[in-house]
Amino acid sequence: MSKRDYYEVLGVAKGADVGEIKKAYRKLALQFHPDKNPGNKEAEEKFKEATEAYSVLSDTENRKKYDQFGHAAFGQGAGGFNGGGNFSNFEGFEDIFGDIFSSFFGGGHAGGFRSGGQVGRDLRYDLTVTFEEAAFGAEKEITLMRKQACSECSGSGSKAGSTSDTCKDCRGTGQVRIQQGFFTMSRTCGRCQGKGSIITNPCSKCLGSGLQSASGKLKVTIPAGIDHGQRLKLRGEGEAGQGGAPSGDLYVVISVKEHPVFERHESDIICEVGIPYTTAVLGSEIEVPTLEGNVKLKIPAGTQSGKIFRLKNRGIVVLGTNQRGDQHVKVSIVVPKKISDKHKKALSELIDIEKADYEQANKSFFGKVREMFS
Repeated sequence: MSKRDYYEVLGVAKGADVGEIKKAYRKLALQFHPDKNPGNKEAEEKFKEATEAYSVLSDTENRKKYDQFGHAAFGQGAGGFNGGGNFSNFEGFEDIFGDIFSSFFGGGHAGGFRSGGQVGRDLRYDLTVTFEEAAFGAEKEITLMRKQACSECSGSGSKAGSTSDTCKDCRGTGQVRIQQGFFTMSRTCGRCQGKGSIITNPCSKCLGSGLQSASGKLKVTIPAGIDHGQRLKLRGEGEAGQGGAPSGDLYVVISVKEHPVFERHESDIICEVGIPYTTAVLGSEIEVPTLEGNVKLKIPAGTQSGKIFRLKNRGIVVLGTNQRGDQHVKVSIVVPKKISDKHKKALSELIDIEKADYEQANKSFFGKVREMFS
């Protein structure tokens, strides 16, 4: 009997990516697995057929050969599959079979096909920094409560002077072998939880867990240019692992305080500065604030309210580079609420001058309007 096309078996197109192939196989494996269909030869054959197809199409080199030569590329057994459950491309089956076992046994992830304890938990720490610290970087010291190796038993979980016993179920390997239909798989030992040993005389301080909660200080380097809501990953600074497993990671989530003067727009900043009417008309030089102190800014004559000036490279460092953004200065004309008699007299004289200029400007404007409709 001729074999069906592997793409047809899995129900995917020839251009399907690895993710699509994996998803299709997982669905078929769950549907036709022998343990879900006891005594059903047809289901068992479909499971074998799907597994054979997946073993080829999930492997880059095998897939190239198959696309070029078809079934003839592998002789009697494609990809090392001979009907007895042997796979040359075993990598990639683990998480799929882990899901299958989880559904069969009602347990957790068969995950990790390795022994030796439990990886420590990842932790989160919320850290508030100032606007300037985010702009230029800083070093902060934080106090963190986390589980660390027990100081009494050095993380072994056993009372001082005593040792743990080898687990009888897995014989110290942390894994037990399970026969499923026509193939054998390994999963974490339920008795010792993958540690390979049983603590018979637990430490009184940590009660056999090998861990204790402790407060400690940690230095955190804040990179220049970091923004609100971004996070830093400190590898291995989470909670300690058990049974020799590695520690988890610490994620520091950054919160940046608002600045009373500056507003941030990515790597640029903007501020607003008030100027007198006379400065806007006649022009002058004013001082404006920056993140590094005041600098001089030239205001040209005839500057309109709302005009924006740029101070190059006065903004925030671009994260991960030596570049900086710019500072934008928006000027607005300040109108005094109270003025002196002398000020009032000077403005009165100015009114007559401006009135003449205004009338002349309007005359010119309306003259142009009349020309448009004449």
